Amino acid sequence: MAKKRARDAAREAAAAASNAVTEPITDSIDPENFTPRLLALLSNALVWRESHELRRRFGLGTNDWRVISVLAMKPGSAATDVSDFIGVNKAVVSKSVNTLVDRGLVILFDGPRGSRPMYLTPEGARMHDAMLPISLRGQEIILADLSADDIDALNTLLRRMLEKTRELQQLESDALAAGL
Repeated sequence: MAKKRARDAAREAAAAASNAVTEPITDSIDPENFTPRLLALLSNALVWRESHELRRRFGLGTNDWRVISVLAMKPGSAATDVSDFIGVNKAVVSKSVNTLVDRGLVILFDGPRGSRPMYLTPEGARMHDAMLPISLRGQEIILADLSADDIDALNTLLRRMLEKTRELQQLESDALAAGL
């Protein structure tokens, strides 16, 4: 405790000497009511829980699960397709694909124009079925206190927000390309 007080005092002295703003700014975000923060905290908590459980039980993480899940829905997808679908960098997908291929859960084929269609192996399909309840538990946590109508409304709103975010990203990308 004494070390902490000494550290705090040293920080305050350094801040005062450097003209640092040491008091909270009054016109700032209310962290308890800032929706993007709350969504991020919820997402982070759900992903951490899922990843921890997947690693403990199967030695695979959330990104590996996401690839398996996409291939269960869309067999024959290439890494670019998976990357676009789950909204992560292709390098993240490639790392997971390598892990899944090494584990015998995914198989790659040569496709047109250099593409690499991917498919689950029978063991990959069994892994999907074993991992699915862990992911669905996150859905249960989110929806537990909502009615069917609330769930429909929430999903509609979330899809609309995602679309608006994508549109804004495209506008910003276009502005950057135009030098604005």
